[in-house]
Amino acid sequence: MISPILSEEDISLDLVTKGKQSALSKIAIRIARRTGIDQQVVLRGLFDRERLGSTGIGRGVAIPHALLSTIYLPVASLTRLAQPIDFEGPDDDRVDLIYTVLWPRSDPSPFLPALSQMCRLFRGSQLREQLRQARSSDEMLAILEIESHQEFLPNLHTSRVGPDTEMSRQFGNA
Repeated sequence: MISPILSEEDISLDLVTKGKQSALSKIAIRIARRTGIDQQVVLRGLFDRERLGSTGIGRGVAIPHALLSTIYLPVASLTRLAQPIDFEGPDDDRVDLIYTVLWPRSDPSPFLPALSQMCRLFRGSQLREQLRQARSSDEMLAILEIESHQEFLPNLHTSRVGPDTEMSRQFGNA
């Protein structure tokens, strides 16, 4: 999920901002410059979603997101703020890590699973702390890559079929 839509160029470190609107505006400008997507379309999509409820997920993290009809591939951005801001999240913690996701409205089915994966990934206190301590965008990207692989590797070990597993009993191999 991370590699295909996030590169070093999509990561901002120590962005100075005055609040939630300012942060989303600066992120929209950066995404627009990087991708050619109209800045107002990005901003409108993010603000429309925020009006439904804060995308702050707690523990200093927000994952603003939007479905856009003007894009055909997912776009992501990771921003670490210079100072935490109020994002109206569930735990009233101020936010300093913002992972922004824009998804094509034409292909919405993978969107919720991808968003869910990111929420699970950012629950890890070790990941959050490492991102806060990272000194460069390539270091932040490497941290995300390693953590995302570790998050989902355990599932491979539980899916084996052997003589004494639930799967083997279901398929008549026991």
